[in-house]
Amino acid sequence: MPMNITFELSDKDLKYFKRIMNEVREKSAGIEEAQLINGVRALIEEIRGASAAGFVVQRLEKLERMVKMLEDKEWDMEGKDRSRVADGLVYFAEGEDLIPDRIPGLGYLDDAIMIELVVQDLKHEIEAYDDFCKYRLSKEKLLGRKDAMASREKWLSARRGQLHSRMRRRRRRDRGSRGGRSRSPVQLF
Repeated sequence: MPMNITFELSDKDLKYFKRIMNEVREKSAGIEEAQLINGVRALIEEIRGASAAGFVVQRLEKLERMVKMLEDKEWDMEGKDRSRVADGLVYFAEGEDLIPDRIPGLGYLDDAIMIELVVQDLKHEIEAYDDFCKYRLSKEKLLGRKDAMASREKWLSARRGQLHSRMRRRRRRDRGSRGGRSRSPVQLF
């Protein structure tokens, strides 16, 4: 029989996770993006192969989506936007964890928590990317594969520009509310 367990992270807990993320970022400064992605993919495979708890495995899709954002050439994320996503992945490419992965049942708990925190902080980027992927797929189906390819860059570029702008506007709105404090309870970056 499944059981639902909910817990709340206090402001102190969130500060702790933010400090850990900053420490990992400092240690990983200068890491090549390809190396970062490979490290994240290795963790994903490790978790799948370790018969990890279901609540951890459920979060892997979110982690994979962030990797796809960086790899998707048509999404064409650049500059600070790209750095935010890469910064969010650094913790998962690092070999050292808060809770050692080898501890049965709990070893990936810190990874699951950190995935949720990063997803919350990157919610606008993830929403925009998901909308882009849905748009791309629906446009290909609507136009047919051959016709879609003929003008693909033009219609993708227009939609990508709209979604990148929306993503930045929403991020600024969240940061600008309440005298410069973020509405988000999590602000890892």
